[in-house]
Amino acid sequence: MNAVSQVFAMLAAAIHLIVWPLESFLYGHPRVRFLLTGSTADAPEVRLWRFNVGFYNLFLALGLVAGLVLLHTGHAGSGRAVITYIAAFMVAGGITLFVSEPKIWRGALGQAVPAAAILLAQAF
Repeated sequence: MNAVSQVFAMLAAAIHLIVWPLESFLYGHPRVRFLLTGSTADAPEVRLWRFNVGFYNLFLALGLVAGLVLLHTGHAGSGRAVITYIAAFMVAGGITLFVSEPKIWRGALGQAVPAAAILLAQAF
């Protein structure tokens, strides 16, 4: 796996690690809601969902980190497979997010673009 793919894997992991506490723990703050949804309106009925989605982002980030660790500890094939799978998963998730709610396109791009860059860089 080339250096560009690895840099984008670290970037995608960092984005998902940053979003995790925002969604899971800080969603009650209007500024965080605006960052995530484009609206400051509170929606208490989605707090449980947001908590779960936040941890979902944590697990995706940890998967990329695990893939990078595997890559650099003598398990290159396994590391590449884990990173490729999670990157494809993130791209599909970003597309799904955009299709389901186009007004939060920034979140969809944040999820999909670094992951797409991983996949594209692997092709070269």
